[in-house]
Amino acid sequence: MTDFHRIKRLPPYVFEQVNRIKAAARANGADIIDLGMGNPDLPAPRHVIEKLVETAGKPRTDRYSASKGIGGLRRAQAGYYERRFGVKLDPDTQVVATLGSKEGFANMAQAITGPGDVVLVPNPSYPIHAFGFLMAGGAIRSVPAEPTPAFFPALERAVVHSIPKPIAVVVCYPSNPTAYVASLDFYKDLVAFAKKHELIVLSDLAYAEVYFDGEPPPSVLQVPGAMDVTVEFTSMSKTYSMAGWRMGFAVGNERLLAALARVKSYLDYGAYTPVQVAATAALNGPDDCIVEMRDIYRRRRDALVDSFGRAGWQIPAPSASMFAWVPIPEPFRGLGSLEFSKLLVEKADVAVAPGIGFGEHGDEYVRIAIVENEQRIRQAARNIRRFLETADKTLHNVVPLAARR
Repeated sequence: MTDFHRIKRLPPYVFEQVNRIKAAARANGADIIDLGMGNPDLPAPRHVIEKLVETAGKPRTDRYSASKGIGGLRRAQAGYYERRFGVKLDPDTQVVATLGSKEGFANMAQAITGPGDVVLVPNPSYPIHAFGFLMAGGAIRSVPAEPTPAFFPALERAVVHSIPKPIAVVVCYPSNPTAYVASLDFYKDLVAFAKKHELIVLSDLAYAEVYFDGEPPPSVLQVPGAMDVTVEFTSMSKTYSMAGWRMGFAVGNERLLAALARVKSYLDYGAYTPVQVAATAALNGPDDCIVEMRDIYRRRRDALVDSFGRAGWQIPAPSASMFAWVPIPEPFRGLGSLEFSKLLVEKADVAVAPGIGFGEHGDEYVRIAIVENEQRIRQAARNIRRFLETADKTLHNVVPLAARR
C-alpha cells in the first residue's frame, strides 16, 4: 500500500516518543511527575458543571447542535470581548464557536489554503500553527517567535523572498511554548504590515487570562482596522480548566469566519449542546474562578523558579501562560531536547516537552508545564537536583549513544 500524501507531510510526533518512555516507566512502578502536556489539573468551575448536568439528558439538548455555536454562546463570547478588550463583535457574523482553538485553527487552514500557498509561522510555535497548513496543502516559512522590533525586518524578508507571496501570518501571544507576551504597539505594527502586504493575521489568544505580571495581555483586535484582516482564536480550556470539553472560538473578520463556518458545516454539528450551554454560563458568570486559577498558577510558577533554581537549573520566570521555556542545562545541551527529555524521565522521574516538537529553533530548550501542585513541583526539583549531581556519570553513559544518532 502506498504512503498517504498528507501523512507523509507530517514529521514524527516527538511528544509521543517521550510519552512511550513515560508509560513504560509508570508500568514499572515509577512515580513520574508529568510537567509535559499543558493539561490543566484544576477542576472546572462548580456553576459550569452544574449547568452541564442541568441541561444534559433532555431530548431537545441531546439532538444535533449548531455547527457555528448556539446563539446564546456566540452572544456571550461577544460580551466577553467587549468587557475584556473593548472590542465590539456581531455575534451573528463575527463569532464562530469551535471545538477548541486547535480545531478552529486547523479548519481555518482548510478554508483559506490552496496548494502551495505560503504561510508565515513563528518558530518555535505550537504544532498546529504550522501543521494545520501543511495538512491543507500549504507551505510554511519560519519567522521569529519573539515580539520585538526585529520581528518586522524578518517578516519583510520572508515576504520578499517567498514565492508565491504569503497569504497569512500566525501569531500566538502569550505564546505556547515560549511564554512571550506582545504589546498593543506590536499589534499596531503587525496590522499595518499585514495591510501593506495583503496578509491575513491569525492570532492564537488561548492564554489571554493566564497572566501574572503587568497588564493583561491585549487582543490584536483592539487595533483600529484589525478587523479587516484578522481572525483570533480563544479557548475555554485554560481559562476555565475545561480542556476536555473542547470549546473555543474564532472571532474577527466576517468573510474569513464565513469561510470557516462553511467548512465546519460539512464536518461537524458543533459541540454537544449542554457543553455550549455550560460554556455560556462560564462566560456570563462571575470571574472569581479565573482570579483563583491565576493565583494558583502564579504560586506554582514561583515554586518552580525557586525550587529548580536551588536545585541548580535556572528557570526564566514566565510572565504569562502555564509554561516555562527553559534552556537545557549546559552539560546536556549537545544531546538535543528529545534525548534530554527522555533522560529526565529515565533518571529523574520528571516528564517535560522537548523543544524540538515546537520547531527546529526550539531544540536547545524544553517546555515545562505547571500542571502539578506546588508539593509535586518541589519533589520534581529534588529529583532534578539528584540527577544534576550525577551529571558527569550520566553523561559518560549517554553521550556515546547520542553521538551515534
